[in-house]
Amino acid sequence: MGPLSARLLMQRGRPKSDRLGKIRSLDLSGLKLLSEHLDPKLLSRLTQLQELDLSNNQLETLPANLGLSHLRILRCANNQLGDVTALCQFPQLEELSLEGNPFLTVSDNLKISFLLPKLRKVNGKDASSTSSQVENLNRELTSRVTAHWEKFKAAVSPEEEAEKAQADFVKSAVRDIRYGPESLSEFTQWRVQMISEELVASGGPQVHEADVPERPPKAAAAQKPRARPVAKKRPDDVSLNLSPNKRVCTSSLAPVEGGPPGSDGGQEFFSVAWTALTVVTQAGHKKRWSVLAAAGLRGLVRLLHVRAGFCCGVIRAHKKAIATLCFSPTHETHLFTASYDKRIILWDLGVPNHDYDFQASQLLTLDTTSIPLRLCPVASCPDAYLLAGCEGGCCCWDVRLDQPPRRSLGTRRSPVPPAPVPVRPQLPAEAEGRCRGCAQHTSASGSGSRGAAGQLPLPPRRPCEVEFVFSEDSEAAARRVDGLAFVNEDVVASKGNGLGTICLWSWSQTWGARGKRPTLAVVVLARLQWSPTQLAYFSLSTCPGEGIVLCGDEEGNVWVYDVRHLLMQEAPLPAAPQAPTQILKWPQPWALGQMVTKTMVNTVVANPTFTYLTALTDSNIVAIWKRQ
Repeated sequence: MGPLSARLLMQRGRPKSDRLGKIRSLDLSGLKLLSEHLDPKLLSRLTQLQELDLSNNQLETLPANLGLSHLRILRCANNQLGDVTALCQFPQLEELSLEGNPFLTVSDNLKISFLLPKLRKVNGKDASSTSSQVENLNRELTSRVTAHWEKFKAAVSPEEEAEKAQADFVKSAVRDIRYGPESLSEFTQWRVQMISEELVASGGPQVHEADVPERPPKAAAAQKPRARPVAKKRPDDVSLNLSPNKRVCTSSLAPVEGGPPGSDGGQEFFSVAWTALTVVTQAGHKKRWSVLAAAGLRGLVRLLHVRAGFCCGVIRAHKKAIATLCFSPTHETHLFTASYDKRIILWDLGVPNHDYDFQASQLLTLDTTSIPLRLCPVASCPDAYLLAGCEGGCCCWDVRLDQPPRRSLGTRRSPVPPAPVPVRPQLPAEAEGRCRGCAQHTSASGSGSRGAAGQLPLPPRRPCEVEFVFSEDSEAAARRVDGLAFVNEDVVASKGNGLGTICLWSWSQTWGARGKRPTLAVVVLARLQWSPTQLAYFSLSTCPGEGIVLCGDEEGNVWVYDVRHLLMQEAPLPAAPQAPTQILKWPQPWALGQMVTKTMVNTVVANPTFTYLTALTDSNIVAIWKRQ
């Protein structure tokens, strides 16, 4: 397809007219358009255009001056867009479709919400919850930039040139200010730079309450503070005696320039998982390898031999970013990967030989209706069922490999065996270069892969077996579940469906009432009081042997719950949210010459005996506590 012409626009425009200025709806989908084909001079003549469809093309960017100021509906699905900032030229936009753009991330979703204050729907879903999250992030970032300005101004000498000092301030703010989960760092740094530049231009902190874009009435209504449930303190609660040892180190999994050995520059990891593999050496001896699987923005899984310090294999698992991954607790080579392409794939990595060669293969592809955020094999039957917390709720799949799954409308079973995916290694001598297999390994993003011998067979695909409902309220039932873990073989802890609470529910009682229903109300055992923040993606964890539930918050605190006594009580359990057994306050360590007084704890983990507790933060600091 070449450049657009006025004749083509009139042919594909509605209503039919011989004047571009009268066209209100235009369909340019499926024309193989490139970004340079969008001529601003021509398109700016569409002065009354309100609806534009650019889906199924090859657009990498949108020109910044299209002149479509009245546009209300824009469809750009299935393109190659990598940046959304050009959308700010459409201030009246109410509906936007960007599905199928593999380079867009969750940070781009937040940018869209900030840039388009009148947006009501994104990819067919209500945009008000994202608007609420953006406003909360924006307030906190504005506050932090203002505080950083005061510190910076006090340290600047009078002799220093004002223009240079202002430029240095913007650079230092972008470098030093961190807030929110690491997956949102692109958005937060983008906003920090904007806020800093506006603060400098205004000459002072009078913009402290500015920069909160006006929202439509529905989004504003979502901002109303909700009543926080009153927590009931259990009389038998005792302190867990966790004392903060301020041992602080930098996180090795923050976004890095070079990445681990064998990675491409600029790789950003969102999730890691450990396994131990038995390897047979060339001499015939068996050795145990500790292998770290790391995945993130580019949809690749890198298998890292940590002790040897090199990348021993790469799998091109998905076309979009990987949100999370986990190994099977019973099969050391089985790895689940969950992606923004709304698919979960079960892989068998195989066992590497003495030449570090892997032969990975897809065993299953699980379809989701929304982006999966957390994966959790069912504790009592990990080979049979997998739970996933998703943007749209909590779902369950049958992952048994020895029998066919239930049929579902629009789903067919594949009778063929799984498709092998060659994984080329990076040998130790190549550790400083590019992984040898990166450009050569075969794509395996759920639609099969093609080898030298032709088309490889498709792995079986399965739909969601059951969607769990946490409330009779339809809106509450569809909220994201961003925290999910088993407390013991029966009790599940989940977070996200209730503001300021963590839900404990019974797997066996819930599953026992299933029948043939596609949706199932969970049997709630208790609720735990947690932070009332509206920020998402704080990951909870458990220590099953000790009956402990852990979760961080936006203030740097760690919420600790000992639920053993609670779960031993006879039914009915208390209806009021139960208070935490202990809240560990942020220890305020020193880093880079200044005290870190506040941070966001994204992930908290503990060892099986609950002797050590580790908190990972958004300020690139790891805090470690030891129980006395």
